[in-house]
Amino acid sequence: QVQLVESGGGLVQPGGSLRLSCAASGSIFFSSYPMGWYRQAPGKRREYVAVMNGGGSSSYADAVKGRFTISRDNAKNTVYLQMNNLKIEDTALYYCNAYVKESYGSSLRDYWGQGTQVTVSS
Repeated sequence: QVQLVESGGGLVQPGGSLRLSCAASGSIFFSSYPMGWYRQAPGKRREYVAVMNGGGSSSYADAVKGRFTISRDNAKNTVYLQMNNLKIEDTALYYCNAYVKESYGSSLRDYWGQGTQVTVSS
């Protein structure tokens, strides 16, 4: 079964940094397909943050461009989100996402982690 487990969230001051990790398991195909990060604040819908496709190209939401960096270690099936110069409005539950197939006979679909909380506060 595909499983995504996020870690690295916490409480930081504005201007601080955090590095989120997402450990993926349950498929041998992660490196071939996109993985990314979404976030959801209370009362708001889940929003796109960053994604990296299977070829290593990345893209970012306008709100985080220049501050966040997505990377992945395919040997470890792990994707990271380096968050710098954090702002109060970055406070949210951050979810890891993978668009992948579980096995040769499976279809591609979205998988989600359980989320890790990031709180930016003075």
